[in-house]
Amino acid sequence: MRTTTARRMGTALAVAAALTSMAACSGSDGSERSGGSDGSGKGKAGSAVAKASPVAALKQVQQKTGGVRSAKVDGTIEMGTTVSMKQSGTLDWADGLTGEMSITYTGGAMGEALKQSGGDGSMKARYFKDEYYANMGAAMAANTGGKNWIQYSYKDLAELGGASGDVMQDQARNSTPEQGVKALLASGDVKKVGQEDVRGVSATHYSGTVDVAELTAKNSELDEKQLAEFKEQLALAGVTTQTVDIWVDENDLLVKKAERGEMKTGEFNSTFFYSDYGTEVSVEKPPASDTVDFTELLKQGGTPGAAS
Repeated sequence: MRTTTARRMGTALAVAAALTSMAACSGSDGSERSGGSDGSGKGKAGSAVAKASPVAALKQVQQKTGGVRSAKVDGTIEMGTTVSMKQSGTLDWADGLTGEMSITYTGGAMGEALKQSGGDGSMKARYFKDEYYANMGAAMAANTGGKNWIQYSYKDLAELGGASGDVMQDQARNSTPEQGVKALLASGDVKKVGQEDVRGVSATHYSGTVDVAELTAKNSELDEKQLAEFKEQLALAGVTTQTVDIWVDENDLLVKKAERGEMKTGEFNSTFFYSDYGTEVSVEKPPASDTVDFTELLKQGGTPGAAS
């Protein structure tokens, strides 16, 4: 019984970290799959962005994406030996983070943890302003009294501290499409690569490298407050360096974003595509009768360290 409880606790903690990593990476991308906020997307890259200096163009993109509050998302994440996964769904960031994602773990320790619990490596996640829910299938439900959903409160996770606390709360609540643009503006080394095709959409490609240790207001296009917030987010995620590439369509919205670099825990790579900016996001909380609170699992399994 102890082994089963410890295993499900380890799995639940792994899922908490993975879901937040997904939110941080996907939400910070702000890329779009089919160019334009209406998703029609077969046009040419906009002349304003294509002809402006890289910095001026990205500031325009930041302003435009800041005014659009939802999108469809699909992409992949690889974080060293910790996790590799792909996901798709819809996210809304108008007031906190809300939305629903389908996630498939394709490798790494977290994917293995799910499989050890009897799952097939796939799950559903629903995000809300103050908490999120994970459904890992019938195998996990067999270990949670038949309940299909695990509820994670950001407040409870923050009280845990470390990777399960403040990092999760900060990343999940503050991940917005502007973050991808902010990364390039913060780098002080933005380059316009040229015009490229992204899923049938003509887009302008920009690239830059961010070294957290060297980020200063002097060489950044962000003000001191923005830069401080950005550095804090990178530090919480354990990012030391990252290369960011974004592709911008004719509507000054991102059609693709690729990120690679170094975290304290190893290398990471992510690629995301966004479509249908402004799409309606409708998601309901699972029934209380089908939900178990993460803190209840903690009580059953002891401390997170003992269960991992």
